[in-house]
Amino acid sequence: MKLIIISGRSGSGKSTCLHVLEDLGYYCVDNMPASLLAALAERIAEENNNELDKVAVSIDARNLSDDLSKFREIFARLDASTLDRQIIFLDAETNTLLKRFSETRRKHPLSNTNLGLLEAIKLEKELLSPIANLASLTIDTSSLTLHDLRDIVRDRVANHQPNSLALQFQSFGFKHGIPIDADMVYDVRCLPNPYWVNTLRGLTGLDQEVISFLAAEPEVEEMYNDIKDFLGKWIPSFERNNRSYITIALGCTGGQHRSVFLSEKLREHFSQTISNIQVRHRELSKI
Repeated sequence: MKLIIISGRSGSGKSTCLHVLEDLGYYCVDNMPASLLAALAERIAEENNNELDKVAVSIDARNLSDDLSKFREIFARLDASTLDRQIIFLDAETNTLLKRFSETRRKHPLSNTNLGLLEAIKLEKELLSPIANLASLTIDTSSLTLHDLRDIVRDRVANHQPNSLALQFQSFGFKHGIPIDADMVYDVRCLPNPYWVNTLRGLTGLDQEVISFLAAEPEVEEMYNDIKDFLGKWIPSFERNNRSYITIALGCTGGQHRSVFLSEKLREHFSQTISNIQVRHRELSKI
């Protein structure tokens, strides 16, 4: 039996996530009181209850604040031996959330005559921190389109198998900000930069000319081996600690050449031993 708990700040895409799971056959409940999770888990675990073998619930800041503050204890009461339980937390940069509410002209669920939009967004982050800290997977939707988010939910969440590790390599550009959903971040800006070669400037780390340039650089190979060896040593420990998802972010200046090349090279290596492995090039989607 599978129970997915969706949470996150308002405007981050929780409703989209829940709709995708509903389309994929999940029984979905929006804005569920956290205090009722244990009762739902017992219902799911009932023998021969095939109608509730896949359930997704959304828990947000409209819950009682006391229930949110005790969420760790509530979650711990769910029987992990009979229930594949996951927490997916969606978030976005505060400026992005402000822009989304401004564009849609929707009222934030916590805002009122005494609490403005910015204050409501900050308060919401504080209220949801007990859930965010337990999340199996955090998804930063700041730069995602609805199509991107739907793909991530289908590929990383709905298709995830119990007791297996889902590994994602994500390239990014430091000048556009560090991904808030990364579990580990590697800075590869010290490596030779194809940007300064006129014929390579407009290309990406997916193009053969850039691949050949970086593959010929000893420093790049050394960096790759160091990262590969570190991850190869410690990923099994994460798996033993029941980690379902790991996102490895590699950043260069613009997120176009070096980080893309290394993400692809690491994906190629680890795909030999890990079945659920993906790559996302954050900045290339903007080109």
